[in-house]
Amino acid sequence: MSFFQQLKSNSVFKILTNIFVIILVPFIVWMIFFDENSYLVHRKFDKEIDDLESTISFYEEKIAKDKETIKKLEDSLELERFAREKYLMKKENEDIYIIEFDTINK
Repeated sequence: MSFFQQLKSNSVFKILTNIFVIILVPFIVWMIFFDENSYLVHRKFDKEIDDLESTISFYEEKIAKDKETIKKLEDSLELERFAREKYLMKKENEDIYIIEFDTINK
């Protein structure tokens, strides 16, 4: 029995030389790596979508906090307190003392 006859009788060779396998393998390789809608491109887009969704949730939380702050500032006493703390505003005959703590551990 010659080498080629042994090769043809081998079951792996029969599977690999099947016309469907010969067409399917390059198709799969093409779709995974080379196509413009390849798996790698989809993976990149999925990561980008996840990043954008986390950004959306971050900004939704900030919007909720800002709405709470705006609701609190409708009260004139809260508005005055906010202006004094945040922008260091004062009344005419007042002195403001700013105390800064040194938080560096020595």
